[in-house]
Amino acid sequence: MFKILVVGPSWIGDTVLAQPLLRRLRERHIDLELDVLAPPWTLPLLRRMPEVSRAIASPFGHGELKLARRWHLARQLAPTRYHQSIVLPNSFKSALIPWLAGIGLRTGYVGESRHLLLNDARRLDDQALPLMVERYAALADLPGTRLAVPLPPLHLTVHQAERAALRERLALTRNEPVAALCPGAEYGPAKRWPPAYFADLARRLDRDGWQTWLIGSPKDHAIAQGIVDSDAGACINLCGRTSLDEAVDLLSCARLVVSNDSGLMHVAAALDVPLIALFGSSSPSFTPPRSERARVLKLDLPCSPCFERECPLGHFNCMRQLAPQQVWDRIEFDKIPQA
Repeated sequence: MFKILVVGPSWIGDTVLAQPLLRRLRERHIDLELDVLAPPWTLPLLRRMPEVSRAIASPFGHGELKLARRWHLARQLAPTRYHQSIVLPNSFKSALIPWLAGIGLRTGYVGESRHLLLNDARRLDDQALPLMVERYAALADLPGTRLAVPLPPLHLTVHQAERAALRERLALTRNEPVAALCPGAEYGPAKRWPPAYFADLARRLDRDGWQTWLIGSPKDHAIAQGIVDSDAGACINLCGRTSLDEAVDLLSCARLVVSNDSGLMHVAAALDVPLIALFGSSSPSFTPPRSERARVLKLDLPCSPCFERECPLGHFNCMRQLAPQQVWDRIEFDKIPQA
């Protein structure tokens, strides 16, 4: 049996985009034990990817070195005798554990002075591989191999019985079609469509016979509650009331998702739900939703994308000028499948 340890990304969306790499590894190795070492908050997604044998929690926060703890974790992993590690983050710290664990082949892109830690260090050609999902998937191949396209599709497992029990517990038992709105974005406010615009959209959906769920993390609860309090129709604030695992199940119930460029946007794409993806400070040319049922909506302003957490010019026009009517007009109601 061939054994591979993948050191996974820290962001939820990036974790979703790593799945084609995992599927390519499964295609390359008939008998494969494929483990992923990743931050605890991403493990619910990894456990819903059938390619993953074991999801292992990495106990380190952003920027934490903690050499002693890394050495201890590496010693715990060493007895597995992995044949290869693939390191997705570009940091020095992320490459330490495979090196300390004595994994023979250590693959990743050149970055942050880690030549000694990686013995299969690849130089990234960002022109040949413009998308993050492509950059990840290319690491499944031998050096110098041209990436085969199309990439495998995304797929997250949904357990129907658990989903039904969750809906019962949260009293989400109405029969109207569900629209899920995701008003948060962990990276920063420059990626968030104004709450008043989400409220406007929720009112339109309510008048059209939809029930609207606001889905997100505890950090999004206040934003979502503001949407509810602005008389946004029959809108239910579920932000902070579910785990990520449960949020996946709820998004799978939706017949329409409208989301900022966020981790949940990529989750919705992986569930193949009809999706309107709103981009402001970021760019769909790097991390687009990977679904044929996704529609990207953005304004091509001269200042966008800036990739900043907050608007550096103070006007936030990339989102403020993206009116609710434009989003409403982009929803292809005639193509949304019936329940």
